[in-house]
Amino acid sequence: MGLKELVRKHIDQYLEQLDGEIPQDLYDLVISEVEHALLEATLYQSNNNQSKAAEMLGISRGTLRTRMKLFGLLS
Repeated sequence: MGLKELVRKHIDQYLEQLDGEIPQDLYDLVISEVEHALLEATLYQSNNNQSKAAEMLGISRGTLRTRMKLFGLLS
């Protein structure tokens, strides 16, 4: 199963758990949650080497650090 299918499966499960309640700001919620998880996983796989993680993500190290700050991943 590819990443797209996994994400779809989990979004479907999330929506089912809402039991008919209409979600608000679903797009922002999903993007934020996925980005946070992506940063955590990439940092883990790179042994917290920010340069390597940035390279894996295809972004600059500065952008990575900005996004890490946003999600509280920098101390």
